[in-house]
Amino acid sequence: MGQFFYQFFGIGWQGFLDIALNSYILFRLYVLFRGTNVLRVLFAMGIFWVLRQVAVSMGLIVTSWAMQGVIAVAALVIIIVFRNEISSVLQTRDLKSFFWGIPRYQRNTPVNIIVESVYELARKKIGALIVLPLNQGLESVVQKGIAWQGKLSKEMLVSVFWGDNPVHDGAAIIQGDRITNVGVILPLSKRTDLPSYFGTRHRAAVGLTEQTDSLVIVVSEERGKITLVKDSQIYDINDSKVLEKLLVTHAGQDSAAAGVKKHARELAVAAAVCLVCVTGLWLSFSRGMETLATHTLPVEFIKSDQNMEIFSSSSSSATLLLSGARPLIRSLGPDRITVKLSLANTVPGTNRLSVSRSAVTLPPGIVVKNIDPSVIEVTVDVPMKKELPIQPLWTGRLSQDSIMTRAVTTPEKVHVIGPRQVLTQMETLFTEALSLEDITTSGRLAARIALHPATIRLEDQNKDKVQVEYTIQKRETVSP
Repeated sequence: MGQFFYQFFGIGWQGFLDIALNSYILFRLYVLFRGTNVLRVLFAMGIFWVLRQVAVSMGLIVTSWAMQGVIAVAALVIIIVFRNEISSVLQTRDLKSFFWGIPRYQRNTPVNIIVESVYELARKKIGALIVLPLNQGLESVVQKGIAWQGKLSKEMLVSVFWGDNPVHDGAAIIQGDRITNVGVILPLSKRTDLPSYFGTRHRAAVGLTEQTDSLVIVVSEERGKITLVKDSQIYDINDSKVLEKLLVTHAGQDSAAAGVKKHARELAVAAAVCLVCVTGLWLSFSRGMETLATHTLPVEFIKSDQNMEIFSSSSSSATLLLSGARPLIRSLGPDRITVKLSLANTVPGTNRLSVSRSAVTLPPGIVVKNIDPSVIEVTVDVPMKKELPIQPLWTGRLSQDSIMTRAVTTPEKVHVIGPRQVLTQMETLFTEALSLEDITTSGRLAARIALHPATIRLEDQNKDKVQVEYTIQKRETVSP
């Protein structure tokens, strides 16, 4: 599978997994930090990184150095200046929202219940702070709060802000038909142009809308007045119809469908951008860190028929040209690489086996560029034992007045083992070449047994020599 990916895409399956994992991590960071200043600084860092890569490719040394410094400083700015926002995100209690949850678009909200509840609170002069999030999450903006997940009703919403309720001073967050959190602390606005009669609730409402796209309803405890804040715009509500219209525009059924589609498009675009960015980073790092290495390794032959035996091979090792990231290549040892050839489809005799990339086992991230040799000839057969006589192999000539009358080897016969096809056709073994040129008298000499072809061997490997005893006589001369 890894070779398939590499052949068609130039990336192994490990690369695909690496890109997918880091793309998801980047996408999760976007989901968690969107709408915050942290994301804006990260986006700026990404632009500087791209500019630095362009400067490096153009050979602009000072510019690339300056960009690298800006990126380093920006990383410190994120950690120091925005530590509170980062801490708010990392302290998310709901693991689902941290790892795979996505803030939902405000939809299916019972607007009439909210309108009735707000006017009931205003009539009784009960202070209230109601938040309806839209697209952006609130985890990194708001603080504290108690998870509620109660079904939205007039009685439920009024009771949350009742004076004797311990959470009445905080905000209630409504998503869909649920009150998801109560007692939530909102960020206060630092605007100086707000009316003097605005209390903490009003400033908190304005402060939240400055940082998110939420809609916030404020009920004044002293005056019993209703105020709606959206996009930092303040609306004094004197008519329930106006309040209902504003809520429907923000979270009603008609706008929900379009909002959901917009929300989905935004997330899809973000996911695609994350994938493109991570793929570019991966290609940049992998190409820049790719290096080559050569390893010569023994070839392991795997027998499917235990009766068959390998008698010879054109090569017992293979030289591999490997490619991969420099750290992986440096840590790669011969003990982590194997070359295995199967003998399942071989027949008795000489077979040509292709040494393909599938025969090589490598750690993830390493790719085979070349194999030498690409083909190995292997001789296999069922082994056979046979007793063969030994004859001396004489070369040269005796002197004209000498004649050899007897030549005997001790032992006269030996047992050899070899392929059945070869031994069935052999009748005799010979010694190594023995020269007659220097022989003038009878004697004895030691000679090594010549094993031809190389696919045969002696049963007793230690007895590879024989004694050759010979008799030399003078030729009889005939007188004229």
